[in-house]
Amino acid sequence: MKIVIAGGTGFVGSALTNYFLANKHDVYILTRNTNKPAHDPKLHYVEWLTNGSAPEHELEGADVFINLAGVSLNSGRWTDERKKAIIESRVSSTKEIVRIMSVLHTKPAVYVNASAVGYYGTSTTETFVEHSPSISDENDFLAHTVKVWEKEAAQAEQLNIRTVLTRFGIILGEKEGALPKMLLPYQLFVGGTVGTGEQWVSWVHIDDVVRSIAFVIEHEHVRGPVNITAPHPVRMKEFGQTIARVLSRPHWLPVPSFGLKLLLGEMSTLILDGQHVIPQKLGEHHYKFTYNKLERALQDLL
Repeated sequence: MKIVIAGGTGFVGSALTNYFLANKHDVYILTRNTNKPAHDPKLHYVEWLTNGSAPEHELEGADVFINLAGVSLNSGRWTDERKKAIIESRVSSTKEIVRIMSVLHTKPAVYVNASAVGYYGTSTTETFVEHSPSISDENDFLAHTVKVWEKEAAQAEQLNIRTVLTRFGIILGEKEGALPKMLLPYQLFVGGTVGTGEQWVSWVHIDDVVRSIAFVIEHEHVRGPVNITAPHPVRMKEFGQTIARVLSRPHWLPVPSFGLKLLLGEMSTLILDGQHVIPQKLGEHHYKFTYNKLERALQDLL
């Protein structure tokens, strides 16, 4: 297949690229910087979002478009300027991908757009599946961002392109993603419960993120929102205790909520709030998780 990825050099994008190349697919990465050396003859860099760029000329015949592009949510304190950049980076990249697909003579079979479980809002009591309504209020920045992003991505359906909105949970990787920062206190022997410890962590191993994206591409009946989270979320206290057990480190020094709010401001919601999310649609289509329990996932990564 000919697979186009925006955000192909990031955490998830790099893992996806390596997976598709290993399976002998042609990968075209949309980037502002095309001077990167390609380590595989099937890997191509295509310039986009620059003055005069016309990526569509190189993307005719693409089977799949995947959009992972956007300013990272944890790249800095959520000032008004940072919030604007987070939303605009997602909207602009999505609009451009829809534009590119609209001018192709042969449309791709599927468009996969990254999204997040932040859509649902936060709760310690509710369980969310793909058809669950959002319970967020108008001040919930994460939920607002996801809704705006998904609304833009849904325009691809108007082109008769099957569109999948992959709502990611907390993605665990060995060197990237949230896990290295969560490990550090335990490595320094000062790990403990963060906040109340009652907040849910809907986590997923990076390998299952990659395999589930490949799964929804291959299964033509899958469309719309798809939760990409492991089937067994845990509360933050259990998450920390499991890290401690796998690393053989103590779990003893709590991190109070007010301290994180002082340090991180509104961005502290990424740590202090959460939601219990179940990947119902993947289960209905018989996707089998490699890492369905947290301890096994951590043992693999650590």
